[in-house]
Amino acid sequence: MFIHGAWMHALSWESWAERFTSRGYLARTPGWPGEPATAPEAREHPDAVPDTGLDDLTEHYAAIVRSCEAPPVIVGHSVGGLVAQHLIGAGLGQAAVAIAPAPVDGVGPCSGHAGADAGDAGDGAMVLLSRRRFRDAFANAVGPEEAERLYDRYVVPVPRRLLDDLGCGGRPRSPSALVDVGNVARGPLLLVSGQEDLLVPDAATRGVYKAYGDSTATTELKQFADRGHSLVVDAGWRSVADHVLGWLDERGIRPAGPHAAR
Repeated sequence: MFIHGAWMHALSWESWAERFTSRGYLARTPGWPGEPATAPEAREHPDAVPDTGLDDLTEHYAAIVRSCEAPPVIVGHSVGGLVAQHLIGAGLGQAAVAIAPAPVDGVGPCSGHAGADAGDAGDGAMVLLSRRRFRDAFANAVGPEEAERLYDRYVVPVPRRLLDDLGCGGRPRSPSALVDVGNVARGPLLLVSGQEDLLVPDAATRGVYKAYGDSTATTELKQFADRGHSLVVDAGWRSVADHVLGWLDERGIRPAGPHAAR
C-alpha cells in the first residue's frame, strides 16, 4: 500500500504501482480523504478538498490497513512516510518504507514544509505551492521542464491544518507525529533519503534512523546521492523503487497467492 505525501496526488505512485504489479504485488494507492480524481481538479477547486489533519490522515490509512486480507507492506513518501512509521510502530502492516519522511517525535524542525506558509496560495484553509517554489524546493534536483511536467500532473494543495500538526512554523506538533521507535515486535522498516532534499534534509532522516537505535527490530537507512524530495516521481524513481523491491526480497517479504510473479 502506497501513501503519498504533502503536495502530491495519489497518482504520484502510478509508476511504482505498475512496477510492483509487474513483480507480482497487488498494489494499492489510496488517496487522502476526499481527494479529487486528478491534481488539476484539486488545484482548480481547493475548497472541495477536506480540511484534513494528521490524526484524520493516520486513522484513514490505519482503517485501510485493517481492512486488508493480509498485513500489507506500507510505503510512504514525505507525510506518508511519517504515517507509515506510525502504522508499523502500532503493529499494523508487515513492513514499512518511509521515503524522505516528515520528521517524527523531536527530530528536526519542520523548516522545509514551513517555507510553504509564505508566498504561496493564500490565507485560507489550503496551501498550494507556487510553480517556482515547487521547482526550487521540491524538484530542485531535476531540470525546469521536468519540474513543470511534475507540477502539472501531481501537485495539489495541502490543508494548512496538516502543516500546523506537523509543527511547521514553530507550532507544536500533533501527538500523531509521535511514533513508537522502541517497538521491538514491529516489522522491518527502511528509511530512505535524498541527499539533495531541501524539504526533508538527509540529516533529518538520519536523525530519525538514530532514534530507532535502541530497538532490536530491523531498521535500515538508504541514502540516494543527488536526489531531492521529488525522488519518487522524477526520472530517477525506478532506482528507488527497485532498491525497495530488493530490500523486501532480502527480508524474505515477497508477494504470494494469485498475484505472485512466476
